[in-house]
Amino acid sequence: MESHPHRPRWKTLLAFFIIYFVWGSTFIFIRIGVRELPPLLFAALRFFPAGLILYAWMIAHGERSPNARQWLSATILALLIFVGDYGLLFWAEQRVPSGIAAVMLATIPAFMALSEIAILGTQRLTLRLALALLIGLAGVLVLVSRSLNLGGAPIDRTGAIALILASLSWSIASILSRRMHLPPSKVMSAAAQMLAGGVLLCLISGALGEFRSLHPAQISGGTWFALVYLIVFGSLIGFTAYVWLLHHESPTKVGTYAYVNPVVAVLVGYFLGGEPLGARTILGTAFVLVSVLVITTTPSRKPVPSLAVEDAT
Repeated sequence: MESHPHRPRWKTLLAFFIIYFVWGSTFIFIRIGVRELPPLLFAALRFFPAGLILYAWMIAHGERSPNARQWLSATILALLIFVGDYGLLFWAEQRVPSGIAAVMLATIPAFMALSEIAILGTQRLTLRLALALLIGLAGVLVLVSRSLNLGGAPIDRTGAIALILASLSWSIASILSRRMHLPPSKVMSAAAQMLAGGVLLCLISGALGEFRSLHPAQISGGTWFALVYLIVFGSLIGFTAYVWLLHHESPTKVGTYAYVNPVVAVLVGYFLGGEPLGARTILGTAFVLVSVLVITTTPSRKPVPSLAVEDAT
């Protein structure tokens, strides 16, 4: 959709700033939070309030609540997205720098391309796509390889595996969402998935005994700030800006956040979190982003819209 000629340009610029820099900065706040709080519990504390607020807001503005079938679909997707993707992300950030975690999650388009080739048949394996997938794989290998002499330690392999599984879980959810019965409203669909995800994370966190290590009086102000930032700016304001842009700008322009977020996360992690930024990080990030750029600009044979919650932390 083209921009409306009478809309103030500052609104568009502000919305892009939010999805570029606010979403890109959420990774460092996740890392801050999991230093003091159990990862799944911290994720639950982020997504349950955000989902509840978004759901209540939509109901207050006359949107119909999802029916039983839509809630079931939202819950299945929530298991894959908020437990499988975000749960593993929060857990992995105990072991992996926030910027690298963002770069690893940027491989989601590669997994989606493979799914479209093998499952949906909406994409075919061309030379261009094959090269893009190989470049993305090379970027991951640069980040985890212990044999490459690039300076700086490779990232923790267990954390890297968790992030790869997180990316795979998201891609599966995105594929499944195209066949599921979800609310027609993109915002209500996201609210239902987020709310269901918060509940699932809370239940799994409790089953794993994470509540026993929760001592609110011992939690620092920095961790509380990180939690509020993730709820308010990362989830509520960020998603609102994203949906607003989808209604006023072309999807191609809006989708550029996928290239910008990892770069922002790496720079924020370096300047604010003291995370390393050496040749290994730069080269691995460059390979992954080139791969994402090529994959996302390769047209599908039969594009199908998705109603899953967008990949944004």
